[in-house]
Amino acid sequence: MHIDHAAHGPTRRAGITAVASCLPEHEVTSQDLQQQITAASGLSLPTRMLERVTGITARRAAAEDEYASTLAVRAARTALDRAELAPYDVDLLVFASATRDVAEPATAHIVQAELGSRAHALDVTNACNSFVNGIDTARAMILAGRARRALVVTGETPSRAVRHAPSGPDQLRDGFAGYTFGDAGAAVVLEAVERGGILDVDTETHSEHWPVGGIFGGGSRHPRGDEHTYFHGDGSELREVFEKVGTSVLDRMRRRTGLAWGDFRHILVHQVTVPYLERFVELTGVPRDRLVVTVPELGNMASATLGVQLDRVHERLRPGDRVLFVGLGGGVSIMTMVWEKA
Repeated sequence: MHIDHAAHGPTRRAGITAVASCLPEHEVTSQDLQQQITAASGLSLPTRMLERVTGITARRAAAEDEYASTLAVRAARTALDRAELAPYDVDLLVFASATRDVAEPATAHIVQAELGSRAHALDVTNACNSFVNGIDTARAMILAGRARRALVVTGETPSRAVRHAPSGPDQLRDGFAGYTFGDAGAAVVLEAVERGGILDVDTETHSEHWPVGGIFGGGSRHPRGDEHTYFHGDGSELREVFEKVGTSVLDRMRRRTGLAWGDFRHILVHQVTVPYLERFVELTGVPRDRLVVTVPELGNMASATLGVQLDRVHERLRPGDRVLFVGLGGGVSIMTMVWEKA
């Protein structure tokens, strides 16, 4: 359980002051993707199977010359423009993503080189919770006096881990969760605020389930070999884990803060498939009209999901409006963050 539920001091708070996102131009429909799979593998799949099973009609895919850093830089520039800041106004840059450009150095340095800033730069990675973890890390450093203004960015290109030519039904099933993936980038500016800001943070981690799904190549276990660069995972097993442990962190947050669902202008939830989102609503009782639904037309954008959702609603938020972030990540981790617009 996460110990620091919020800033304890009554006068020092950190908040989000600018938001942006970036979507690649290239769109891949589920019908297009299924045709690619059948053409490459020779498998005969039921008509519109991917769309019917996942509820996803389309997703975006980065071009060959677009990388995780590319999407992050585009979102970062927009966020800085909206905050009326120059790159050198930032003294902490956090690249928080499940995907990255290279194993070494930190992709944050690639982003920083493109932006022209000179901030302390580092990567934070925790599967689909990376971006929320990055925001929390920046918040903590601001509250500790280690940073004055932070830029937290993500660039997700999970489409690069999709297996388009499975050798048979077993390999198709093993990598099926990858067919939900879409690419995106997002960015937020964080700084000290006099009111509102990030009011509450909580996490719950069940690391015994780490083998359930992931991309296992590139580290010391599997440093080389194309087989390990594809996403492997049992989607149904991962869903069972989230269903078993996922509501307790939400229950704690509501008891601790005294907030009901109706107290949130929006509830941003990591979205994998439409059926998964419907099951979340059923288990938690979250009102549908509070959700920002992106998965049907954009797919599972990994940690960029919540950033894209926030960007869609941020301009319409008024001071005092509260937003709840609900992150679900492989590993397995669950995370909540309550933010109030200053």
